[in-house]
Order: sequence, then structure tokens, then C-alpha cells
Amino acid sequence: MKMVNKNTAALPLVAWAVIMVMSAMELSAQDWSQWRGPNREGIFKGANLNLDWSAKQPPLSWTFKQAGSGFSSPTVVGTTLYCQGAGGGNDFAFALDTRTGNVKWKQNLGQEYIQHDDRGNGPRGSVTVDGDKLYLVRGGGQIHCLSAADGKMLWQKDFKTDFDGRLQNNWGYSESPIVDGNIVICTPGGANGTMIALDKNTGNVVWRSKEWTDDAAYSSAIVADVNGIRQFIQLGRSGVAGVAASDGKLLWKSEIAANRTAVIFTPIYVDNMVYVSSGYNAVCGLIKLTRTGDRFNAETVYSNTNLVNQHGGVILMNGYLYGYAEARYWVCQDLKTGEPVWRERDALGKGSILGVNDRMILFDMQSGIAVVVAASPDGWKEFGRIQIPERTKISTREKQLWAHPVIANGKLYLRDHDLLFCFDLQN
Repeated sequence: MKMVNKNTAALPLVAWAVIMVMSAMELSAQDWSQWRGPNREGIFKGANLNLDWSAKQPPLSWTFKQAGSGFSSPTVVGTTLYCQGAGGGNDFAFALDTRTGNVKWKQNLGQEYIQHDDRGNGPRGSVTVDGDKLYLVRGGGQIHCLSAADGKMLWQKDFKTDFDGRLQNNWGYSESPIVDGNIVICTPGGANGTMIALDKNTGNVVWRSKEWTDDAAYSSAIVADVNGIRQFIQLGRSGVAGVAASDGKLLWKSEIAANRTAVIFTPIYVDNMVYVSSGYNAVCGLIKLTRTGDRFNAETVYSNTNLVNQHGGVILMNGYLYGYAEARYWVCQDLKTGEPVWRERDALGKGSILGVNDRMILFDMQSGIAVVVAASPDGWKEFGRIQIPERTKISTREKQLWAHPVIANGKLYLRDHDLLFCFDLQN
């Protein structure tokens, strides 16, 4: 009888187990668990994606037609999509099965947020997924913690009544909260402190940034370790600031990108530098941070109008910034110098942006066209486009699609208020 080495015989099983673990890790890496992705940089990295739509357009997998009013961009973990909407007098959160588009659960959150001048009702921010819990902010300034499994309300706070919060203008709180360790960060604004840290399990106040008392804008914070100090970087009405993650102490601030209308941009951090931008006759600029003791000096490297961005976002890829400028063209800007490398005015209108490997998906806010373009300083090079198959019947003044495109686990999601489209990028 042939003898079999037990260790050798077990190798295929061990190898299979390793493959399964690696596959699970890869799947996790393909999730889109919060606003602008895992690192809040607006960039997705994944293999085997169809990013040449001139050769083959991605098929539409499903359309969900009950997403309601609102501009919340979806977040995805595994086979579950989370989002917000409004209708029937209520704001609500919902979860879909990404394989079918079927509803897993729907949770009413409270009275529907009504925008005062018909720019669109309902929630604006994305749902943040942290393990078995979800965190979201509604247009009226309520922050909620929900169970990811069934949408059950775990706790809630109100920016205005609980924290005396104050918003820059009356277009609705648009923040997507950020979770860091045991705290969830949000921005009520106002004289008692711009930012606040809440215990993620109870909603109790951990700290408030009492030295920074700006009005809240429409931006969402990022977290960064700068010269050994972990900090949250956020835009308010009067500019950008960094506060210590440990206690909310103000570390630095700059008036770059301030305006009186609407500050929306999500800051970009790289190598002790912070890039910010704002439209409405404001500027874009780069700030260099240097540490002295427990404080920072915020030095302006440049400030100009080459990429003043309203609400479509900007991404940084390989030293170059890409986004749509208020001057009505798409721009590639050199991060270090602030100078434009190329501009494209005619190929596509104003829109939002998503980086994908070495390319970008640009989503026209007016037409509902999505186009793949090379993320390259060499100029605009297009790889095809698709059109969302139908438009919402929900009426707003601008009739624009302000929800940003999202990719997770091989699927592209585009939203027009109540209509949420899922395209398969792996077929």
C-alpha cells in the first residue's frame, strides 16, 4: 500500500484556506464603506474592471426606483448597499441587496427635510459603515446611529437643539460623518465649537472644538497623522482647520477657500500638505503644515483660481489633481505648483469625479452621462461613455444629479434622486 505523507496531503486544504482568506480580504478591499471610499480620497483600486466602454459598454444589472428625494451617494459593504432618501413626509435610510437590487430593510428617520428654495429635498450625506453600525446625518441636522443588520435606531442627536449648531446657509446639512476608533466626528458648527466627537456607541459628547467656532459648511472631514499628531481636517464657512483627534484642540487654520455662499469641498491630504478648493468666486490652494511643539504653522504654498470646485469633488492621482472648475472646464492641475496642465471645455459638462486605477469616471450632473477618461497629464483621452437609461420625475430647480458615482465589488452605481442604477463592470 502506498504511504501518503500527511503534511503533503494537507497542503491542498491549507492552500485552499489561504486562497479563501485572501479572497475575503480582497473583497473587503473592494468595499466602499463611506463617503469617497475607505480613505476619503475618491479613488477605487480593483482588478478585472471594464474601463474601456468604447469597446464594450457595461450592462445595466438593475434599477431601484424607490430611493426617494435626496443627493446621498451610496456606500457598499459586501453584498449590501446603504443609502438615504426621502418621501411621503419622511427622511429614511435603506439597504439593498447588490446582487438583485431588492430591499433588505427601510427605516424612517423623522420628518422629511424640505429645502427652502426648491433645490431638492431629503438627505445629502452618505451613510458611514463601521462594523455592525451605521452613522448618517440628515439635511435638518440630525445624526443617527443605526443597526446595519436591520436599520434599527440605536441613538440620535440633533445638531441644533442638542448642540446649538449653526449652518453656513439654509441648504441643509450635507456632511458624511467619519468614525475613528471609538468616536464619530461631525460638524454642527456654531459658537460652542465647530466640530464635535461623540461616543460611537452611545452618542455622548467626548469633546468639542471650542477654540474653533466657525459656522458649519457642507464639507466632510478627513483624518490624517501629521508629524506624529492625529487630527481631523475640515472646512468651515471661514476656511479650513485641523483639530487634535484626542481632544478637539485647534492645531491650525487657514482662510483659504472661504466664501459666503457654500463651502462643500472634502479636503485632500498628502505629505504634510492640505489641498482645498471652493467655487462661488473663491480659490483653490495648497497649505504646508509644519509642527512646532503641539501647534502647527499653516503656510500657503499657492492660492489661485485654476481649479475652483463647487461640489463635484477633486481627486489626486500621481501628483496631479483632476476636477471640474467653476470656469466651466475639466482641469488637470499640478499639485506642487498649482498650475494647470490641461483644460477640456467641450467634451463633457460640469460633473462629479471618481478615480479608478489609472482612469477616471466623470459623471455629468446635467445630462446623466458618465465617461471614462485617462488620469494622465498628457491630456484628455476618452474610453467611451454611457447614459443613465431614464431621468427622475422629481422636480428640482437645477434638475442636477449631485450624488457622486460609486464603485464597489465590480459594480458602478449612479443615482438620480429616486432612481439608483447598478452597472456591472466585470462583464
